[in-house]
Amino acid sequence: MLSRARPVVLLATLLLVLSACGSGASGPAGGGEPIRVALDWTPNTNHIGLFAAQQAGFFREAGLDVEFLPYNATAPETLVGSGAADFGISFQDTFTYSRAAGADITSVMAILQHWSSAIAVRADRTDIRSPRDLDGKVYAGFGGPGEVPKLQAVIRADGGRGEFATEILDTAAYEALYAGRADFAEPFAHVEGVEAELRGEPLKMFRFTDHGFPDAYNVLLAGNTTWLQENPDRARAFVQAVQRGYTLAADRPAEAARMLKEANPGAFTDDALVDRGAELLAREYLRDEQGRVGVQTAQRWAGFSGFLYDTGTVTGPDGAPVREKPDFSTWFTNDYLVR
Repeated sequence: MLSRARPVVLLATLLLVLSACGSGASGPAGGGEPIRVALDWTPNTNHIGLFAAQQAGFFREAGLDVEFLPYNATAPETLVGSGAADFGISFQDTFTYSRAAGADITSVMAILQHWSSAIAVRADRTDIRSPRDLDGKVYAGFGGPGEVPKLQAVIRADGGRGEFATEILDTAAYEALYAGRADFAEPFAHVEGVEAELRGEPLKMFRFTDHGFPDAYNVLLAGNTTWLQENPDRARAFVQAVQRGYTLAADRPAEAARMLKEANPGAFTDDALVDRGAELLAREYLRDEQGRVGVQTAQRWAGFSGFLYDTGTVTGPDGAPVREKPDFSTWFTNDYLVR
């Protein structure tokens, strides 16, 4: 799955985001052009630390002018890799495919330390008790190259054959799941999982790691590698301000949720979606096993990204499949973080 959270938002959200970008210049320029940050979707709880850093004045304190670029059809990895943005929201799967294909990107921070997305079915489906029961069912997906192999691996680890039909529905996947037109999908627990509960249509979720599948950095902050090398001080100041924002979200989720809503007035149809999502993020996903925010390890990178290489779905700059794995420690850095 191209793992992008898709919360319920008003149709006017993009216009609101555009206006927010104008006010999103978070303080004095203090050392150059604005730092441009590409969002992967309209504002949602995956972005909570970014907007907390803005609203709390962390960018201003660092002397940074930060501009949030509104979501468009161009992937953040493409915008960041081309230099059209300096940083962007990314995901370990989409980052892996982009980096292998030659994108000039480096992961500078893990936003979510674990999978928040999971295999989900309607809670009232008594015929589906574990992943192996998904054989012969219909999956509502997004068409990502590693999507089906990942689901097959989980189903087979549970004793199934990994045989199911796939319908590429993109954002309509969740509505299809709620309506019973599809049997399973891969939502984010802290977005669509919360949304389903608020709708009175709760989901039953099967976590990947409960079935032997490697954990992953579900959401990342990626930077343009060349820009990072040319602007080390500004890069460090920005990443540490973002880290402060996500630490605030981990420590005080209700406050961070309020900041997210205040930064994006009218963007959310239900405050409870943000509030509950923020609480779940703080409880399960923003800190690693040592309680740290943002830190990455080569072991976690090698687990899931190594799996993607093993599937043969990763391609190089020439478009040919690549199976020889890189040194994943060169794909990320913790050097800009406070540790």
